[in-house]
Amino acid sequence: MTSQELHEARTNPDFLKYLEEATKNSMKSQNIELMYETLDSMLVLDLDETKINSLYEEILKLSFLSVEKLLNKNEKLNFDNPNIFYIRALYEHAIEKWTNENIVGAKELLFVIANIIDDKILKNAIDCMIIFLNQDLNFDEFYDDFVDFEKENDDEKYGYFLINFNFNIDEFLNKNQNILEEEYKNLQHLIMERK
Repeated sequence: MTSQELHEARTNPDFLKYLEEATKNSMKSQNIELMYETLDSMLVLDLDETKINSLYEEILKLSFLSVEKLLNKNEKLNFDNPNIFYIRALYEHAIEKWTNENIVGAKELLFVIANIIDDKILKNAIDCMIIFLNQDLNFDEFYDDFVDFEKENDDEKYGYFLINFNFNIDEFLNKNQNILEEEYKNLQHLIMERK
């Protein structure tokens, strides 16, 4: 969108009313896909931060509750709808913790995600992040120094996640296997009752 189109959308009362209704309806129906569609629009348009935060909190609540239900059935999360949005919410929350220098909280949440998803590519990328968190690397350093900006995701389902790095993931995981095993041992209590 151009700056002019963004301005028109921000000031269009009909569109703003539509977003308000979409927010209410998505929250009422607990439709995480519509919640995210609305949230993404609000973020692009740089709308009221209070409303954005309120919708994001509802997304997190719904995600944690929904994941809890799936885990109680001993199911792992695949990338089908609505699971991808639950994974996205937990992942974004973990990254938010990391950017706010809550290293322990980010590591714990990423560990949980790695153990509840049914996807090797994302699991391996998250395991790499856990290793970097073990080294107390802040998110900006990790992002600037290790994320491969040039490589595009082969599959759009990974569009919400950092999975491309400027090193060989398999070699990195093998080289740092001891660190990862120690982290898994220390964090195992977070998922023990589930297994």
